Amino acid sequence: MNSTVKLLKDSKSARWIVLLALSVPMFASYFFDDIFTTISHIFQNPEILDLGWSVSDYGFYGGAYSLLCVWGGLVICGMLLDKWGVKITGSLFVGLMVAGSLVVLYAISEGFSQSALNSWMGNFFSKPSLALAYAGCAIFGLGSEIAGVAVTRSIAKWFKGKEMALAMGLQLALARLGTATALIIIPRIVNIEQDYIPFSETSKPAAVAIILMGIALLLWTAFIFMDTRLDRQTADEARKNNTSTVKEDKFKFSDIFKILGNKHFILISLLCVFFYACIISFRRFATTIVIPRFGIDSDIASLMVSLIPFSTMVFTPIFGSLVDSKGKATRFMILGSFLVLVAHLIIAFAPGSVFFGYSGIAIMGVAYALVPAAMWPSVPKIIPEKNLGTAYSLIYWIQNMGMLLVPIIIGLIITRTTESAADPAQAGVRSAVNAEYFFILLSLIAIAVSFILGRSSDKNPQLQLDVPNKKKK
Repeated sequence: MNSTVKLLKDSKSARWIVLLALSVPMFASYFFDDIFTTISHIFQNPEILDLGWSVSDYGFYGGAYSLLCVWGGLVICGMLLDKWGVKITGSLFVGLMVAGSLVVLYAISEGFSQSALNSWMGNFFSKPSLALAYAGCAIFGLGSEIAGVAVTRSIAKWFKGKEMALAMGLQLALARLGTATALIIIPRIVNIEQDYIPFSETSKPAAVAIILMGIALLLWTAFIFMDTRLDRQTADEARKNNTSTVKEDKFKFSDIFKILGNKHFILISLLCVFFYACIISFRRFATTIVIPRFGIDSDIASLMVSLIPFSTMVFTPIFGSLVDSKGKATRFMILGSFLVLVAHLIIAFAPGSVFFGYSGIAIMGVAYALVPAAMWPSVPKIIPEKNLGTAYSLIYWIQNMGMLLVPIIIGLIITRTTESAADPAQAGVRSAVNAEYFFILLSLIAIAVSFILGRSSDKNPQLQLDVPNKKKK
């Protein structure tokens, strides 16, 4: 007797189509977030840029991504996500993500530099383009983070009891393909090998990102139609099974305190902020660090740094599948935290051979696959489904505190080391190593937190943090 598919999510093809539709907006978001990553070294010479930004300005701009997230935006919007659902809240913030990227594109364009708005803003800011881009990046960051929460929550909904860790791993891999694409393509479409770099060159990457945003909007719309159909099927099934009178508990404000009172949630959040700061904040300054450290040019540096997303694209689905089938999630987190420390030690202290540069970055990429593949699917095990939007938002909120501060700190370290260097020829290497000292400190804290989480998991087996995700039939 043939079994019938009761719900749309019981269809494998439907689940994977949904995953693709959810992943492309994150692909576009990651691409936009890395529009300057592999050309960040140009900000060491602001006098040759029409844009006129310095390394410190770039660090300031990078921190803008987390501004609204840190100042309550993520938490409030996460509550709205649980109140209003993915379709309304997610669509609102995918729209904000696109709007913010458009503001940034305008801010770094020649059109803005010649506009009346630029002249008016010049009365209040020394660099109007930086101020407007900061505002746009802040809007983009809030939209992107809440869109990410909506995507993660939707994957948990569509893949619960199935290939959840694999699905989340694939989503991360496809999103990070956006980073990899940016790292590879941007240095090849922007002509930085000239004595003066005009607005038309520095704004090219943002223009490409806007095209990707348009495609993302179309696929998000397709997801909304499929999710609406699933909700209707779920309601019909509830009526057929006479369960329509059983109402699911609704989100309450007091649930926030219950979430924050969960020590395992706090440990996962702390691991998230320290671990991600070691990689995402490093990536923003990667070429500024690896070019002087390993004596390479910008083209080789962009290929080297691209190993981070390419490694995650290969290994995240593999590690996610292992977590689904074998469990041991906290052990994956411990191992990944150790690997990120090894990576930064190599980048800081290994001989200045290109081989060690590639080795350090590749190890960092494997670590970047290990921890998220285990960490994100662990949250639904400790938090009720009705609170997942708020829970993921709180994690992102804590993470974004680091994302706000660390780029600013690294920018200041590099700038001050360069300015105080007695030997200009060694200034680049010295500033790179000093920045790495800070990343090593963050790595050590991540290791400590992952160990505490692993010990706590052993003492609380009822949470099933180290139990396989996939239910056996």
